[in-house]
Amino acid sequence: MALIVFDLDGTLIDSRRDLADAANALIRERGGTVLAEETIGRMVGDGAAALVRRALTAAGIPPDESSLPRFLELYDARLLRTTHLYSGITEALHAVQRYGVLAVLTNKPLDHTRRLLAALDLAQFFATVIGGDGPFPRKPDPQGLRHLMGVHRVPASRTVLVGDSHVDAATAQAAGAAFCRARYGFGAGDPASAADVGVDAPAALPSAILTLLT
Repeated sequence: MALIVFDLDGTLIDSRRDLADAANALIRERGGTVLAEETIGRMVGDGAAALVRRALTAAGIPPDESSLPRFLELYDARLLRTTHLYSGITEALHAVQRYGVLAVLTNKPLDHTRRLLAALDLAQFFATVIGGDGPFPRKPDPQGLRHLMGVHRVPASRTVLVGDSHVDAATAQAAGAAFCRARYGFGAGDPASAADVGVDAPAALPSAILTLLT
């Protein structure tokens, strides 16, 4: 038995434009100049609060306590406007589920995560889903990943975390799990990490994960 844990944004789904549009809507409301989609994409990975703080600061706007709730409202209205699966993800998950149990570990709020998984027909693949607003600290803290190992009774030596960013790489390393870098994701511009394996397209995930488990 193995445990294969997936990040969400930049790994399973391409949500960059909707996240960027919501962040820019907040910036416009507060009188700032909008940022490039690619710029905002590089700010994703540490949770919504970090994204809001980084985007507003880059736009020269001081964040306040209303910034995060308003961003979440704006993003909620845009959740599925352009967000889509990376090509080949569904086929990859069908193949990978033969190796063991699948889970999602994301810093995205759980409600948004579950809605996206359901709308994009991915919920069927995952036994457990952990969001960034639950009882565990956000990645790169390894507690969420360790919890998944405990729930599914799988040791770190049989666990693979798949993600696109340095946040995911650090999470896997801290938990003693193997890491597979989704280089096709929008976190791919992060500094090089100690990824055990990297893939350039979802179609390569099954063979890469199998390599890490054998």
